[in-house]
Amino acid sequence: MTQPDDRTAARLDDRSADVIVVGAGPGGSATAYHLAQAGLDVLLLEKTAFPREKVCGDGLTPRAVKSLVAMGVDTSREAGWLPNKGLRIIGGGIRLELPWPELASYPSHGLVRKRLDFDETLARQAEKAGARLHERCNVTDPIIDDRTGRIVGVKAKEGEEKTPVEFRAPLVVAADGNSTRLSVAMGLHRMESRPMGVAVRTYFTSPRHDDDYLESWLELWDRRGGRNDLLPGYGWIFGMGDGTSNVGLGLLNTTKAYKDIDYRGLLRAWCENMPAEWGYTEENQVGPVRGAALPMAFNRKPHYTRGLLLVGDAGGLVNPFNGEGIAYAMESGEIAAGVVAQALRRPTAHGRELALRRYPQVLKDTYGGYYQLGRAFVKLIGNPAVMRLAAQRGLTHPMLMRFTLKLLANLTDPTGGDAMDRVINALTKVTPRA
Repeated sequence: MTQPDDRTAARLDDRSADVIVVGAGPGGSATAYHLAQAGLDVLLLEKTAFPREKVCGDGLTPRAVKSLVAMGVDTSREAGWLPNKGLRIIGGGIRLELPWPELASYPSHGLVRKRLDFDETLARQAEKAGARLHERCNVTDPIIDDRTGRIVGVKAKEGEEKTPVEFRAPLVVAADGNSTRLSVAMGLHRMESRPMGVAVRTYFTSPRHDDDYLESWLELWDRRGGRNDLLPGYGWIFGMGDGTSNVGLGLLNTTKAYKDIDYRGLLRAWCENMPAEWGYTEENQVGPVRGAALPMAFNRKPHYTRGLLLVGDAGGLVNPFNGEGIAYAMESGEIAAGVVAQALRRPTAHGRELALRRYPQVLKDTYGGYYQLGRAFVKLIGNPAVMRLAAQRGLTHPMLMRFTLKLLANLTDPTGGDAMDRVINALTKVTPRA
């Protein structure tokens, strides 16, 4: 770690730091922010330039709001954020509005913000804290110490000219998304046994743009070629507050038709069945349909090895229950930053490594049981009969649906809370962590 008396000299060298964070999405920016807040010299490397587009539903649950507050982000309407009251669920001919739960641990509102400027807001917040952001810096390879086998930096191509450069640090954080070239180069590959999802979305000008509930449709039907299959997934409609709605769908790989589905065609067919007055038609479409993979339930491990830590999508931290990734990217970034800060304050290499090896265990203790439950849930709803029964019968029981909202959104108070909290917390504790 850079010592106080030579920190100035280190900062003059723009290509060395205490920690390198690769990727300035929500996970990378949260990591960089909390590292900088801890007094560490951190480089944040982003392959594109802001503002830049990302595929996302743009809806943030109270978990994500809590992480934004922890980063000191102004989440007011005046700053461009649209609050929401809860989740509206539609399925089986029933429409049910479920407010976000009142909890001590999380705020009782969600937010909506386009990823086009959401990510930049977080990256600039990390910069304000002291992180050094390099845009148009495409990391290509790790730099490995031949003697120890540890990562000691990264190679990159920087700027419009794609100039080859090297950055050095004793620790590197991979926050480079689902493809995570850095992790793969370090020998960490995706676990095929873990669930994956696909999300596609687009925007429409619509009178529903100022809806104060996130909306989830539980019935997605595949009727290609005479089929009539209920798919494991859901559609969403999120009002953006700017004259547009984000309309999209997410599907799990637990159906046999997963690889054959025309996702864009499915989204188009779903929109065609919406009321005409909502405006979800081709002439009202703003921008193309975009898609992205959703890596779930720790689908890449270990989360620490040889000087490299994984956060967010790089480590498969998407919630298998609902496809939420932003909250877990930011939370894992904060956890990683805390572990790194503690490790780098230790005086010996052995002590530092001992602290760093805690990171996977902390993640497992925090999310392991819950994600394991999610894996079982994913397999269950992969059965069309179960999915149909859940959509048709579950919504007729508001109390059950309130419980389900808490479970699917992972919103409980860890201590105290109501009976629902205690049941969910007990389930996650007794479920084996994997």
